[in-house]
Amino acid sequence: MSKQYVYYFGGKKAEGKAQMKEILGGKGANLAEMTNLGIPVPPGFTISTEACDMYYKNNRSHSEDVKAQVMKNLALLEKEMGKTLGNPDDPLLVSVRSGAAVSMPGMMDTVLNLGMNAAAVAGIAKNTGNHRFAWDAYRRFIQMYGDVVMGVAHHDFEEALNAVKKAKGVENDVDLDAKDLEKVVEGYMAVYEKSVGKSFPQDPKEQLWGAVDAVFGSWNNDRAIKYRNINKIGDLLGTAVTVQSMVFGNWSETSGTGVCFSRDPSTGENYFYGEYLMNAQGEDVVAGIRTPKPLKSLEDANPVIYKQLVDVKVRLENHYTDMQDMEFTIQDGVLFLLQTRNGKRTGKAAVKVAVDLVNEGMISKEEAITRVTADQLDQLLHPMISPEVKKTLKVIAKGLEASPGAAVGKAVFTAEDAEAWAARGEKIILVRRETSPEDIGGMHVAEGILTATGGMTSHAAVVARGMGTPCVAGCKAVVIDEKAKSFTADGKVYKEGDFVSLDGSDGEVYAGSVELEQAELGGELNVLLGWADTIRHSAKREGIADGFMVRTNADLPED
Repeated sequence: MSKQYVYYFGGKKAEGKAQMKEILGGKGANLAEMTNLGIPVPPGFTISTEACDMYYKNNRSHSEDVKAQVMKNLALLEKEMGKTLGNPDDPLLVSVRSGAAVSMPGMMDTVLNLGMNAAAVAGIAKNTGNHRFAWDAYRRFIQMYGDVVMGVAHHDFEEALNAVKKAKGVENDVDLDAKDLEKVVEGYMAVYEKSVGKSFPQDPKEQLWGAVDAVFGSWNNDRAIKYRNINKIGDLLGTAVTVQSMVFGNWSETSGTGVCFSRDPSTGENYFYGEYLMNAQGEDVVAGIRTPKPLKSLEDANPVIYKQLVDVKVRLENHYTDMQDMEFTIQDGVLFLLQTRNGKRTGKAAVKVAVDLVNEGMISKEEAITRVTADQLDQLLHPMISPEVKKTLKVIAKGLEASPGAAVGKAVFTAEDAEAWAARGEKIILVRRETSPEDIGGMHVAEGILTATGGMTSHAAVVARGMGTPCVAGCKAVVIDEKAKSFTADGKVYKEGDFVSLDGSDGEVYAGSVELEQAELGGELNVLLGWADTIRHSAKREGIADGFMVRTNADLPED
């Protein structure tokens, strides 16, 4: 019997499970686990990290065994869905997503709506009676496939989209109708052909293998390598690839997409936290293209879906015994879960969640101590703006408190400049309209991050929290001129190199260099350190004085 490289999930049972992250990646393993738990997950299959490893060893080519297993599992998916890839009348559309054993938010590639082509647009429009949806799905696929698989510049597509919006006199994508989106597709096709030198592929099988190759290839893209180096991630085979039947948050006005956390990832409070957008696809939320609505407002907009989501949240947190980061889609009033993982969190949140989970009887004190890293403890020792100083400051802009803590630095407007300035010893604030995975190097060296768009679950917010970097997101009052390397706020222009201060705990932004003071420790941290002391004493280790603790924050080796 040949080695298994592809694992199916669907019909309330899966070949994988949560413990198989090394083989299925975090995404694939947790999709399998949720399927086995009976949580509504669109069916699909995961191509293993071992197949990725073999792909690189075979000079970026797939073995016949892997190809055969992919086709076999695609046939299973087509049978379960009652649709086939490439059927012009009622096509199966799939997503192709990456998933390493260790969570790397936004660092690798995703392609949605795969299977779309000219014939599929007509078939979907006829079947659904929703011509706008059909053209929207096609234009999104062309952009993603062009960007991810063929390396077409993202901004070239954006320019084509903006030209149609400008001609109609609208600002938002949702204000474009079917005829407008047909024009967008025409523009995208021209962009693709000019960049690639050939027309957009219409064969869905060609599309599928192109996307799988691109996701495997993204394992070794610059941003993924940089992220692994920053976070000291090594000894992994590669990324898995999950091929999953599409569900559509842009299907109708009763459809939507969102990201939620079972607890607040900034503070650790036991509060159901997240954001969503109606009539949108998941990338719209994470990429920060539109500023989403707070999850709590979904309770009023659709109480049935909100209750279902709360029930899923409780089940998953109890099952994994940790704070969960979940992605969901609502298609025509039906809820689907697309991902769950242990959520990235700040140091403050890590401590509170660990202590609360002990008090709630979910984990032991010994386990709680292992849940908080040295880097997260270090975050708690970084400076803040005192309440007394705050009273004297003028706020020039206010955004979302995406990642707590205060920061002071010189404004820079690109990740490359951030890295260059930091290398010279400058403390900098990275100011962006929104961040993308390509900005990871600049985000890593920044004292703080300020974005004009995006929400609490945008790329900037999630990565900043994981790094412990203060971040203010969705700051609409900040108008950025990227060419001039400046931003305007409260009627004044701030140029590259001007000092800016921000407080990610309340979303406030200030001009100039604000005085910071040392953070105060207490509360849950003292509880956790007390448990650590008790456990250490009971171990009766020699040479360690009872009750002895050192807490410090050193910025330089000589400190």
